Amino acid sequence: MPGFDLDGAWRLHAQVALRPEPFGALLYHFGTRKLSFLKNRTIVSVVQALPGHPDVRSALRAHGVGDDAAPQYARALATLADSQMIVPA
Repeated sequence: MPGFDLDGAWRLHAQVALRPEPFGALLYHFGTRKLSFLKNRTIVSVVQALPGHPDVRSALRAHGVGDDAAPQYARALATLADSQMIVPA
């Protein structure tokens, strides 16, 4: 998913519920009825922290994700954006 803007501000969609699980988390979109699984606790922490950061890059860094690993997380976040789980803030 090239082109995901790490320098933009994002947040969970207002109709999305995030439920932490031992494996990571479940995201459910009440509007689209889509269900997503986050299988990495770091990405869960990043998604939960997005509203508290001016951009995705700072949220990633705050959770120990360096620039070398950022593309992997950008792909995951792009998938969440494509499914409307996260939206621009």
